[in-house]
Amino acid sequence: MEEKKILILDHHQIAQKIDRIAYQLLEDNFDEEEIIIAGILPKGNFIAERLKKILDKIAPFKSRLMNIEIDKHSSSLKAKTDTDIQVCNNKVVILVDDVMNSGKTLAYGFGVFLDVPLKKLRTVVLVDRNHKSFPVTTDFAGIALSTVLKEHVEVNLNANELEDSVYLT
Repeated sequence: MEEKKILILDHHQIAQKIDRIAYQLLEDNFDEEEIIIAGILPKGNFIAERLKKILDKIAPFKSRLMNIEIDKHSSSLKAKTDTDIQVCNNKVVILVDDVMNSGKTLAYGFGVFLDVPLKKLRTVVLVDRNHKSFPVTTDFAGIALSTVLKEHVEVNLNANELEDSVYLT
């Protein structure tokens, strides 16, 4: 039987969502000198890079990228960053992922910053599925979907943004 794919967002809509989120981040952090945009690998970093690119054009503050690699299958927090975590001291950190499903990945993302005094921590996801197992909410979401558990959200992000898409399968 052929798998049913429903297009949720095309490349143009994804670009609009990321633009809107960038402007929301600008409004939320207008008085800052620098913010850290921390993308959760493998796809949160694509969104983080695009947010930084937009913010570099529109924002008076500097933005710095950080990639976080989290072992999502571990029962305890196992994470690595490509930047010294101390650069986040007393700064705003924007934690970015592609899809929020249970909230576990973002919860682990929070854990990376537990020992660092932050000014504030905000969360960004492209798709919020509304299936929380953890008490985690997103501050900024491109789209919120109420789905059934057996459905899957497939996010395709490429260097060629014309091929970007989000499908419900």
